[in-house]
Amino acid sequence: MPKITFIVSGKETVIDAEAGKSVLEVAQAHGIPMEAACGGNGFCATCKCKISKGMENASPRNDREEGMGVTEGTDRLGCQTVINGDMTVEL
Repeated sequence: MPKITFIVSGKETVIDAEAGKSVLEVAQAHGIPMEAACGGNGFCATCKCKISKGMENASPRNDREEGMGVTEGTDRLGCQTVINGDMTVEL
């Protein structure tokens, strides 16, 4: 089971996450304050986050992310980023 470390305002929270779930789904299921004004459909970018470690364990960027301007670096949309292994996510 992948371990996701969420960093919010400098505080780390480590969660055992089910592979195949999105970063947003895991965050919301465990009380991590990640917003999704569009309901997690990739149309608002309120769940934009930074994958500071483990980018290789995230799904590739998709058309929705690119359409929202999330095209390079470690920035991702939490609703579109599927977990395939351990990672650190900064909000």
